[in-house]
Amino acid sequence: MIEPKPLFPGARVALVAPASAVPEERLQPALDLVRSLGMEPVLYPSCFFANRDGYFAATDAQRAEDINRAFADPAIDGVWCIRGGYGAHRLLPLLDLDTIQNNPKWFGGYSDITALHTAFNQLCALATYHCTMPSTEPHPDEYTMGYLKKALFGGLSGALSNPESQSVRTLVPGQAEGVLCGGNLSLLAASIGTPWEIDCKDKILFLEDIGEKTYRIDGMLTQLRNAGKFRDCAGIVLGAWTDCVPEIPERTLTLGQIFDQLIVPAGKPAVMDLACGHCATTMALPLGKKCRLNADTCEISVKEG
Repeated sequence: MIEPKPLFPGARVALVAPASAVPEERLQPALDLVRSLGMEPVLYPSCFFANRDGYFAATDAQRAEDINRAFADPAIDGVWCIRGGYGAHRLLPLLDLDTIQNNPKWFGGYSDITALHTAFNQLCALATYHCTMPSTEPHPDEYTMGYLKKALFGGLSGALSNPESQSVRTLVPGQAEGVLCGGNLSLLAASIGTPWEIDCKDKILFLEDIGEKTYRIDGMLTQLRNAGKFRDCAGIVLGAWTDCVPEIPERTLTLGQIFDQLIVPAGKPAVMDLACGHCATTMALPLGKKCRLNADTCEISVKEG
């Protein structure tokens, strides 16, 4: 796995919008955040609201071109997705993966960006960062900013710790070690049967989502289970499930019951309630790096090197 060089004060960071459009009023706060971190933002065409294509930030061709150009440009030090939304998986056939692999750079984002993380991790052997994004969270709290800086500038290793008020809980006891993979559940379920299908073999699988009814979570976890992903992985880490509520509250399974029925039977070490995902207070995760999971003590750590 190629670990990209950390960013640094003065780094020129490409801001790209691989999925949904950036509302005009959120563009300046996004630029302000990047500059407050001591870096120079470089806006690519997909970031401008005027270039939107329906519910996408721009056409598939433009959004893919922005990513390809950013990796190819030697004057760009990192590529940071300005927001998520919907549509990143439409770009996968258009990406120049050879150029991306031959010009490894820091890459970050989350949510719909999961599609790109998976492609870069598996097909380019490039480690990437599941982290907050400039127009989505332009004013991160202290906890989130601390993890963001570690992801950007180095130091995201060792123990990963939740905020003091939020505990990680054991779902299945045991210990496991492996490369960290995963991200947004809906994107991972959509990858099944494609050339960009998530490969969980002997890895630690991270899952989170937002705005899905509980029966939809059930369906997507069932898809992963039926595809052998829980059988193949070494361990499982569940993050935030923001606004994932039942459609009919009086006739439903809770998320806990769904996890018990679909994840627990695989017998792989698993924890839940990691402070990561679509939540205001969120940590950053290094996808593609080796991690150790101790589900007995609810400890997760990133191995150095």
